Formats: sequence, structure tokens, C-alpha cells
Amino acid sequence: MPQTLQEWLSHLESIHPKTIALGLERVAEVASRMDLVPKYPVITVGGTNGKGSVCAMLEAILLAAGYRVGLYTSPHLLTYNERVRIAGQQVPDEALCDSFAAIEQARGETQLTYFEYGTLAAVHGFNMHKVDVAILEVGLGGRLDAVNIFDADCAVVTTIDLDHMDYLGDTREQIACEKAGIFRMGRPAIFGDADMPDAIASEAARIGAKLYRLGKDFGPDIGMQQWNYRGQIPRYSLPFPALRGTFQLNNASTVLAILDQMHEQLPVSMDSVRRGLLEVTLPGRFQVLPGKPVIILDVAHNPHAAHSLAGNLAAMPHAGKSLAVCAMLNDKDMQGVVREMAGQVDEWLLAGISAPRGASAEALAEAVRAEAPQARYQLFQTVTLALQHACEAAGEDDRILAFGSFYTVAEAMSARKVVR
Repeated sequence: MPQTLQEWLSHLESIHPKTIALGLERVAEVASRMDLVPKYPVITVGGTNGKGSVCAMLEAILLAAGYRVGLYTSPHLLTYNERVRIAGQQVPDEALCDSFAAIEQARGETQLTYFEYGTLAAVHGFNMHKVDVAILEVGLGGRLDAVNIFDADCAVVTTIDLDHMDYLGDTREQIACEKAGIFRMGRPAIFGDADMPDAIASEAARIGAKLYRLGKDFGPDIGMQQWNYRGQIPRYSLPFPALRGTFQLNNASTVLAILDQMHEQLPVSMDSVRRGLLEVTLPGRFQVLPGKPVIILDVAHNPHAAHSLAGNLAAMPHAGKSLAVCAMLNDKDMQGVVREMAGQVDEWLLAGISAPRGASAEALAEAVRAEAPQARYQLFQTVTLALQHACEAAGEDDRILAFGSFYTVAEAMSARKVVR
């Protein structure tokens, strides 16, 4: 049996022949053998974009309120431990290895994917360490995602856009139906975007979930220095979240809508809300590194996220030019991302990703030529080389952006020695 965390992760990658194999039968069977039933409230968060921000803000507020919070997210940037947090701290290697060993013993001949194994390990750890509440981020879709074997006391879908179409469908309605699969009968279902596909309401009505929608049932009123939350429980004069971007107010309002619906199980004071909003951190989401030239890291990897990133950049004063270090996976809408970002980029520094699904720099160049034919661009073998060139070429008033995937940001972090 593996001994170290790295040995375990290598083992997990070898068990199932596919990296992604949607379906609940395998993981539910192993969970049943382990009697892996949460004895605490579970909040499940799905959606195309915004999941990480909602999870981070919700965790920060609940921690400020004194709860022992279990948080499970994916993917990670630098170390696997980022995926599982208890009481605000990454779970150490030893605890993860203990959970993996328990699953290995229980699974028998059942093949689990890497993500299924990780999901069971996270909840096993939450049970062992007696958390007060668990926040589970959906990995892919919702209906057939491993997280969905655990019934959500409150289910959240943040946004719906075209992504992972090979698995979820090629229309917003089809994708929405998959993501709404985390809703439960008689329990709150929260949608965190004003542009709601009909399938969200249809699925909530079909199973009898209690649907709450941003813009109708809750939302932000934006002021100059602060903002107000409109919802079931009014929360006035709130500070802007520490996460950058006006779109984060939609995410913050979604978090407060969750707390509205969970207030009997998880009461939270206004002071805890304010403190959590001010203290929340989330690496790789419009993360601005100190120093000059400014370096911005963002995992935006689809047109919807790129649109938000472009808006953030447009609102950020700067006097110089913008250099974009971009690397993406080959199953993403590269042209759509370039289209959204073209107005904010003066020069593209395009890099390849060595991961199995990584796109080549030349493939990205084709997208740039198609969507921004007059744009300047250069090709690099790696993100590290592209970022090194950007730092050497940029002046103090310029800004450097590294974006396009978690792999891109992770390599940029390593190159700049950014501590998670």
C-alpha cells in the first residue's frame, strides 16, 4: 500500500482507465460500504464560473462565525492539500493518506476515478475531524458528479455558460439541466446569476426544490463605498469583498442567500459577515502580485470568465501596455476567450501546456489570428519562458497578465515563487 501522499496520488491515477468517468454507482457503492454519511449540514456549490469565489466567501464568513468548516474544492494550483481544508487549514499529508487508506480497504475491486477517490477522502476526513458544516464544490456538471452522492441541505448553481460540452451538452439549457441535478426536494436551490436558463426553474419545479434567484429574490444594491444586500434577511452597509471585481457582489449576494436559507442551522451575525468578506482570499482569481510591473494571475479559461476578467482589467487604471501570457487546454473555446480579451491586450505571449490536454502555442496563435488579426504575438514553449520574457520586456507602468487555465497560473506562481 502507498505510504506518502505523492505515492497515493500516483496510485489513484492508475486505478481507473479514464480521468473523467461520470456516474454515481461506483462512488456511491464505496461510500455505502464505509457508512460515509455526513452528520452535519452540507452545502453543495456548482456552476460554470464563480464556484471558487462562492466557496471561499462562504468559508470565510462561517469561520468568522466560529464554525468548524470543511471545504472541498478542485482543482488545486500547487499542492493537492489545497483541495481539502478543515477549520481554515489545509489537511496535512498524513490525514489525507489515512483517508485514502480507508477507501482503498473499502473499495475492493471497484474502480474509482481520481476525483471520486478525492471526494470520498474529503468527506471521510470531515467525519473524522467532526466538522460543523461541509462545503462541497462540484467538479464537473452536477447530476453525475461524485459530490452529488451526498444530499445537499442547500444547493447552489452560480452561473451557466458553455464549457465541458463533450460531457454536459452543447447548449446552456442542456448544461443547466445537468448542473441542476444537485437540487433536492423540499430544500433551497439558489441560482447566482440574473440570466437563468429555463431548465433551472423546470428542474427545481420537477423535484420540488425551493428556488431562489439572483435579481428576483436576492441581490446587491451598489453604493460608492459600500453595498446593501436585498434578501430574506436584510444585511445593510456591507464592505466590498476582498476579492476584486464588481461581479463578486453577485457571488457575495449568493453567499448571503445561502446563509438566509441556512440561518436556523447556521446562524451568523452581521459582524461575521463583514469580517468574512474583508478577510477572504482566493489565489488565482484576479490575484495582483505586489511590485512593478504589476502581475495579475487569473485562472479564467472560458469566454464567460474571460468576459469578467476583461471587465476587471478595464476598470483597473494603468498608464502602460498590457502583456498577456496565455496558455490553455485544447478542449476550451480558445477563440471565444481571445475574442473577449482582445480589447485589453496589447501583446500576446502564447505558451504551450505540457499536460495531456494542453494546447500548443501555435493552436493559440491560430485563435489570435482569427479573432484579433492585427494583434502582436510571440510563441513560447512554456509559461515560465513567456513570463520571463514579459518581465524583461515590461516597463514599470505596464502590466502583465498570466491567464487561461489552472495550469497557467500554477506555473506562473512557481516561476515567481508565489506562496499559496
